Amino acid sequence: MAGVFDIDIDNPDVNQDDSDDDAIDLEELANAPVVLSQTTEDGEIKVRISVGSEDCETVQLSEQNVNTGKEKTGPQDFELRKVLGKGGYGKVFQVRKVTGQDSGTIFAMKVLRKASIVRNQKDTAHTKAERNILEAVKHPFIVDLIYAFQTGGKLYLILEYLSGGELFMHLEREGIFLEDTACFYLSEIILALEHLHIQGIIYRAPEILMRSGHGKAVDWWSLGALMYDMLTGAPPFTAENRKKTIEKILKGKLNLPPYLTPDARDLIRKLLKRQVSQRLGSALGDGEAIKVHPFFKHISWADVVSRKLEPPFKPSLVSF
Repeated sequence: MAGVFDIDIDNPDVNQDDSDDDAIDLEELANAPVVLSQTTEDGEIKVRISVGSEDCETVQLSEQNVNTGKEKTGPQDFELRKVLGKGGYGKVFQVRKVTGQDSGTIFAMKVLRKASIVRNQKDTAHTKAERNILEAVKHPFIVDLIYAFQTGGKLYLILEYLSGGELFMHLEREGIFLEDTACFYLSEIILALEHLHIQGIIYRAPEILMRSGHGKAVDWWSLGALMYDMLTGAPPFTAENRKKTIEKILKGKLNLPPYLTPDARDLIRKLLKRQVSQRLGSALGDGEAIKVHPFFKHISWADVVSRKLEPPFKPSLVSF
């Protein structure tokens, strides 16, 4: 089983007005999935995809699980250690498995509110589809889903625990990444995104804001924004408020620092093309066009996927 997605928890009491289909939906941008990357204890990258929201609540643990395959597993099989994070989706705990063959193993347990997710038969079918996607996505650079079960009011995802911290934690500490460092992490993310595309899973980009239709190329815009952030220490389009940020994303000029190498500047420009047909990676070959770009000329893609490359950062870890 594999692949990690936070499920968007909207407020069921909020009325939705879809009367103006051409308007830019600020809430849509606010709750857009964000590609997040965490580092493993070996310094490798694992991609997880998250969704923002505002709603969360305290977790009550109880029985009744629906975990299929392997052993039957429920909340009683895990010892809570500490809260790792909380947000609109619920809470994430560090837990230790206390039963079964993997007893003693540390996991991350994500707890989601069912009430806001499963509101009718259609939503129930959608939730089951989400679970099927999680189980289908298996890749070295995508966080693994190990168990999934539910209680009366909660959904539980038991994920592999990545102890190396967020990629942006390292970026904040360093200020900016050297191009060799960015190249290493971007190459792992490219392979993860390509695998998601094979599964029919995509992200979102400027064309989502314009509601003009989208395909796999949306992820390559996001990759360009991430690359820009890695090499400059800031996102490519920022403003004092959300509305002006959207305007910059849709119409603003892309400013590239002069210290970037020609290859880096060229790749960023080609990834951040607003017109989908002009964006690198938009053709049938998907990410292949990006992988052969001169910025990655020193990368062996076979070595990347087999984890033979030395990571730029190796976190100092404390044993549990």
